[in-house]
Amino acid sequence: MSQAPLAEPFAEPPAKWPAFLSLFTSTGTLVCCALPALLVAFGAGAALSTLVAIVPGLVLISEYKEAVFVVAGVILTASGWLQWRGRFAPCPVDPAQRQACLSARKTSARVYLVSVAVYAIGGWFAFVQPVL
Repeated sequence: MSQAPLAEPFAEPPAKWPAFLSLFTSTGTLVCCALPALLVAFGAGAALSTLVAIVPGLVLISEYKEAVFVVAGVILTASGWLQWRGRFAPCPVDPAQRQACLSARKTSARVYLVSVAVYAIGGWFAFVQPVL
């Protein structure tokens, strides 16, 4: 009697999905804080009011920007830790699977760096720029 395999012979690196989750949450910080400031800075206040009328949740996100930044920061930190932990994890021996593994690792690292940049831009517009 044959048994089903316990795991697939090749699975995606575990750090891929946290990187995309961190991009999603850091984009929330950009939308809540940087986008409105950018629109006002370019003299597009009418466009901002139209955007708020179409997407009323934008005001809610902006009201709780501290919580949005804390959650995004925790997810970014967890994602960075997973990236760091998996940086030398072994890839499969099969050349095609090894190449896919290495490619996924590079893509994940790039997405994470974009997430950190988006988070920093959002943080600038939310907390630093209003003080200046």
